[in-house]
Amino acid sequence: MLPYYGDVEQMKAAVDSVMMQSSPHWRLVVIDDGYPDEEPARWFASIADARVVYLRNEQNLGANGNYRKAVELVESSWFVMMGADDIMAPDYLHVVNRAIQSSEADIIQPGVRVIDENDAVVRPLADRVKRLLSLKPEPGGSVLGGETLVASLLRANWAYFPSIAWRTSSVREVGFRPDLDVAQDLGLILDILARGGRMMVLPDVIFEYRRHTASDSSVRALDGRRFDEERRFFDGEARRFSSLGWNRASRAARWHFASRLNAASLVPKAITRGGAVNRLVRHVFA
Repeated sequence: MLPYYGDVEQMKAAVDSVMMQSSPHWRLVVIDDGYPDEEPARWFASIADARVVYLRNEQNLGANGNYRKAVELVESSWFVMMGADDIMAPDYLHVVNRAIQSSEADIIQPGVRVIDENDAVVRPLADRVKRLLSLKPEPGGSVLGGETLVASLLRANWAYFPSIAWRTSSVREVGFRPDLDVAQDLGLILDILARGGRMMVLPDVIFEYRRHTASDSSVRALDGRRFDEERRFFDGEARRFSSLGWNRASRAARWHFASRLNAASLVPKAITRGGAVNRLVRHVFA
């Protein structure tokens, strides 16, 4: 599933990476959320592969609404909600399918490489912190769950949402929270784990996740909207996991260390670019 709104050429590269998979057993559904350009429709009309389906929303649903529509359209027992500017390695489906067959996990997180808007491999501060605080998988992959995993993700969300393979039934049991625009990915993971779900973490680096300054999350971060939502989100998670007796997870949510560090790292840029300095500083110290 590929919800789309944004750069046309990067979307084409994402689609090409799916079509170049070593495994032929896939179906790609692109859901255009009304991007104001006629090129996507022309380009998809030229693709003869029946496994590629292009749909265009009559009205813009926003990222969260388009994600929820995508889940409704899933026909397989597993799916990927790929970003429209990310890249799958040619063996992504082969490796993930092997993991599906070997475990009872609900979520499969493969290894990820971060790239910028020019396809160069980069290591931003946020991703270095995530890697440092992440739970490291065994050589053949590790199946994790419970409070240890939840606390780790709340401390520094090291999951890369567009790279994840999801068990469809598990996602449909909880769904995306409609009140979240930035933290909906972590919210979905935590909702599944809180119900006893499991995540399999793979060491295989088979996905390229793109970070660039024009992304919706980057814009929301600089003007403070991202962190206003994250603060509300983490407060709610702290209360939830405290009520479950998961005290380490509750503390991790209250401190939300990586989120605070991310806001702090953006303060100099906000000063020079006219961002919401006060909102960022409030998030760091609140």
